[in-house]
Amino acid sequence: MEQPRASRTGPAYSLQKRFLDLAGSLGLLIFLAPTLLLIALAVKLDSRGPVLFVQRRTGLNGVPFRVYKFRSMTVADDGDVVKQATRNDSRVTRVGRFLRRSSLDELPQLLNVLKGDMSLVGPRPHALAHDEYYGAHIADYHKRFRTRPGITGLSQVKGFRGETETVADMEQRIRFDNHYIESWSILQDIWILVSTAVVVPLQRTAY
Repeated sequence: MEQPRASRTGPAYSLQKRFLDLAGSLGLLIFLAPTLLLIALAVKLDSRGPVLFVQRRTGLNGVPFRVYKFRSMTVADDGDVVKQATRNDSRVTRVGRFLRRSSLDELPQLLNVLKGDMSLVGPRPHALAHDEYYGAHIADYHKRFRTRPGITGLSQVKGFRGETETVADMEQRIRFDNHYIESWSILQDIWILVSTAVVVPLQRTAY
């Protein structure tokens, strides 16, 4: 299927958005450096395996990139098999459970933002296998690739965070993703960032 391309007047090519991404990601990486080091140490001491989890995800215009996260699960023997985390998932480590519920496992994606693979705000990047599955079942799914994926997004502040159990749930999430792209403004990005800081820590949909 041919991927929808980003509009030159949309968020993907906005200098305002890129400036916010660069300033925000660099500033947060510097400010949170001690916290990042403590989390890395906790992950390493808690279970066997690398500190970072690296996986290919789909980015702007359908181009794959490597996303970074703090590892929150035990190292899988079947690394090519993609399975969403579920409630009381035995693969999630003790430290990982806290990181996932607080979204602190996503902090290494600030490096993705700095590199230009991601944005602070945008549709969350899914595993390639999930993109293939949902792309075959949801008509407008691939339209979400018209902008860079984000660390947080409109779907997340609307409550669509964590496991997606049905195609209908994903359709709702995609509806918010595409609405974000089509109604984008820098003020909306700022509102989503503030809302994320206030609302997302109170949600119990990630585990």
